Amino acid sequence: MLDSLKKKIPQHHPLRLLYHKTMAILAALYYRFPGDRMTVIGVTGTNGKTTTVHLISEILREAGHKVGFLTTADFRIDEELWPNEAKMTTLPPFKLQRYLRLMADQGCQYAVVEVTSHALDQSRLWGVSIDIAISTNVTHDHLDYHMTAEAYLKAKGKLFNSLNYSKRKPNIPKVSILNAEDPSVTYFQKFVADRTFLYGITKGSFCASDITLRADSSTFTFRVPNDRAEITLPLPGQFNIENALAAATVAVALQINLPIIKRALEKAAPVPGRMEPIREGQKYGVIVDYAHAPDSLEKMLAMFRPLTSKRLMVVFGATGDRDRSKRPIMGEIVHRYADWIVLTDDDPYTEDPLQIMGEVKKGIPRKEGENFWIIPDRREAIRVALAVAREGDTVIVTGKGCEPYQVVGDRKIPSDDRQIVRGYLSREVEVEIGEGKVQVGNRYLES
Repeated sequence: MLDSLKKKIPQHHPLRLLYHKTMAILAALYYRFPGDRMTVIGVTGTNGKTTTVHLISEILREAGHKVGFLTTADFRIDEELWPNEAKMTTLPPFKLQRYLRLMADQGCQYAVVEVTSHALDQSRLWGVSIDIAISTNVTHDHLDYHMTAEAYLKAKGKLFNSLNYSKRKPNIPKVSILNAEDPSVTYFQKFVADRTFLYGITKGSFCASDITLRADSSTFTFRVPNDRAEITLPLPGQFNIENALAAATVAVALQINLPIIKRALEKAAPVPGRMEPIREGQKYGVIVDYAHAPDSLEKMLAMFRPLTSKRLMVVFGATGDRDRSKRPIMGEIVHRYADWIVLTDDDPYTEDPLQIMGEVKKGIPRKEGENFWIIPDRREAIRVALAVAREGDTVIVTGKGCEPYQVVGDRKIPSDDRQIVRGYLSREVEVEIGEGKVQVGNRYLES
């Protein structure tokens, strides 16, 4: 009955928002405000949140602190790490408070939490006193829920507004960490904080210079007022340098010295499902990524385009029951960068997968068969791309990252892109090759 009522009441109806807030209040009371016992760091933004949380955690751990975190990809409580199978970035209040209580009870000094615009709009973090708020960037996403870009930005602004009214903890200042190169910075600067730090590749007091980008890493000089550190980051792409700058700026705000920051960043491991390379001895590159919004998708493809000596091949789709306006935009971006495209299913939820793919296709001007194929079965789409790939190619499978299942209607079907790729790469993919073509089912694809 409750689910039926939820479907009938609009997302932003006052009654629905009151319900969310009531649940958050009850959760905070039940678990006795565990956030009050730790320094709580909230990371928001359209892209880069998960990686930034991981990098912050690595620096804090290198500095000798006990840390817990909650991200889209995984959870950590001190030494214990496990995957997030909830398919939700910021958890519902009772689950969120429960994990914070476990962190506090196990002596974690810091809790680092990914914070979404949905969670802020629905008051899921009520009673969680945020001490440091970070914004990575704000780009096109979630307009299905917020309806306008302005409403989306205002929802994220609630994280920074909370710095001024949330509970103060002894000797812990309220700090705002902002991306000076993101257009949203002027909006977030309006919110009161004890201290505000600006970072960016070229702007802000905490920036990067002498940048060298490679296929599997990058080097840069981290510049702070009156000091600097040369860092080799084992993560590719300029956007990961931006994530590292955000994390390093948090560390500086917490008075962690540069040698510790440098050591931690240079030991950073790839985040599961975030530009994760899959290596099973094949002669071409395979990357599994989570990019499911226009900005993150374009940044990733723009990075791999010059790094790929032959064909850039992309397997992707769009999520159902989400922002429909971004679907043709994503299609156009992939068309612009990719030599070979497979459009497939993602998480359709309650929508018709073929309709979703049709809306994405509107942004792809090439005809099907012109190095462009629509294969609804995601597993089959991945198989085809791997069968056609040759030495020097790069195959990018994006949209789901390390998610362990696909959501179709109310069913959760086990499906992990990384396992699917490894399964095919670890054995011979059965294809019929004749007259320069690869046969897949009853189709012939140019190889």
